Amino acid sequence: MDFSLPQDLVEYLSVLDTFIETEIKPLEQQDDNIRFFDHRREYARTDFEAGGLPRKEWEDLLVEATRRADAAGHWRFSAPAEYGGKDGSNLWMAVIRDHFTQMGLGLHNDLQNEHSIVGNFPFVAMFDTFGTEAQKREFIRGGFAREKRVAFGLTEAEHGSDATHMETTAVRETRDGVDGWLINGEKMWITGMHVATHCATFARTSGDAGDARGITCFLVPNPTEGLKIEEWMWTFNMPTDHPRLSLTDIWVPDDAMLGEEGRGLALAQSFVHQNRIRQAASSLGAATYCLEESVKYARQRKPFGQELARNQAIQFPLVELATQCEMLRMLIYKTAWEMDRMPHKDIESQLSDKVSMCNYWANRLVCDAADRAMQVHGGIGYSRHKPFEHIYRHHRRYRITEGAEEIQMRKVGAYLFGYLGPRKGQYG
Repeated sequence: MDFSLPQDLVEYLSVLDTFIETEIKPLEQQDDNIRFFDHRREYARTDFEAGGLPRKEWEDLLVEATRRADAAGHWRFSAPAEYGGKDGSNLWMAVIRDHFTQMGLGLHNDLQNEHSIVGNFPFVAMFDTFGTEAQKREFIRGGFAREKRVAFGLTEAEHGSDATHMETTAVRETRDGVDGWLINGEKMWITGMHVATHCATFARTSGDAGDARGITCFLVPNPTEGLKIEEWMWTFNMPTDHPRLSLTDIWVPDDAMLGEEGRGLALAQSFVHQNRIRQAASSLGAATYCLEESVKYARQRKPFGQELARNQAIQFPLVELATQCEMLRMLIYKTAWEMDRMPHKDIESQLSDKVSMCNYWANRLVCDAADRAMQVHGGIGYSRHKPFEHIYRHHRRYRITEGAEEIQMRKVGAYLFGYLGPRKGQYG
């Protein structure tokens, strides 16, 4: 067994580091752009007078960073080669995300709105697998050209993690000789609707509440008559681009359907594993950053004439965090490596429990690490002059989104007790 990272991956990390130093860090300092990352970050990013939405200057800066990364051949790394990417593997993406977040806050990788100079594109994989050729042209190539942007309209206010009981419906209706669907319902936490050109809206088209079958995905243009943003939901971590919206008598033609009729949930769940393992790696890297900053501070700070690090009350909690980071890093890298060694369709039935383990534990760990970093740093750690409060506020949401940790633990439990996965049927 060889646990060393591939040499070409190590070399690529060095290439990325050089790009960050020569292209991204200067942009971060230019025109006081550092305001988006220092103690002014929340105000600089948030237009509090416009519903708490991201300020245009903030989003423009992110676009410029990804434009530079795209020109250098990095931004599309994870995308298929036919769309200008490099077919980036799960292992490579996990290592890159871990590496980036260990650097702390910065323009190179700020996941408050899923920004990174090495992008993650779940919709590309979704359209590439389930879309028609016309949809691939429009939404994959149009997405990379920044002409199309799709929001993910699955969650509803009354049902949260349980999409099988969604109340949004779509019924067949023909207009002017064109077959189509009439959609009615409400959605919640639909990120990015302020800039989305379409909302991938999931609606029940057949079956009963609780059935996994019978839910279909439709590409609803934004704006369109009948689609209304009811309110922008202010969150623990601002700015916000997560609205509650309503859909009233919205008609779309048949060719707005993405994937098979009635198989929308399979489409929605198909690529959660890629997102979850990469997000777990991001939380791991951020936890490691909090740990290392705490270690440095504890060696430098000298209350009562000796290093803070001499106190076992400081040492032991950080020792536990360091141990957990090392163990989790091995599990994340191993799981990502195993994902790359099996057909994508087999991950759900063979490896989904390990992906869930990585995700829910990493999200807990980073919150614990950020909290501990605040404690070690004392008053300055609680201030916005250090990044720990921002890291905590950002990563705390991942214990709810991307599948709440209780959902993830339930998946692990189903594998452990043989209700799902390789052990299914083992206990009769």
